[in-house]
Amino acid sequence: MARNLFDLQQIVTGLAGQGVCIHFHKENMTFSGAANPMQELMLQMLGAFAQFERALIKERQKEGIEQALKKGVKFGARPKLKPGQVEELKARVAAGEEKSRLAKEFGISRPTLYKLIA
Repeated sequence: MARNLFDLQQIVTGLAGQGVCIHFHKENMTFSGAANPMQELMLQMLGAFAQFERALIKERQKEGIEQALKKGVKFGARPKLKPGQVEELKARVAAGEEKSRLAKEFGISRPTLYKLIA
């Protein structure tokens, strides 16, 4: 529902200010616009735990990516063309051939073609 605790509080406060009652089904908790210190405490605890959990996930993900890079894993899409094909494409563009036809022939999009010849 939110990116962090501050964002969660803003969303809930904004909705409650409009007369919306917010119910979290999993936690079986309801937050209305009425000033209730217990509701505010529970909302902040939920938000804080969610933010903490997200931070741990991101930390573990970063560690996993670092380990994969050390093992030589490559991320991202594979190159669309081989180096020889790129050179041929550049030569044919320089010779004046139509770019849209070349893109179709090589099985790439026009933006990819422009990126390769740049």
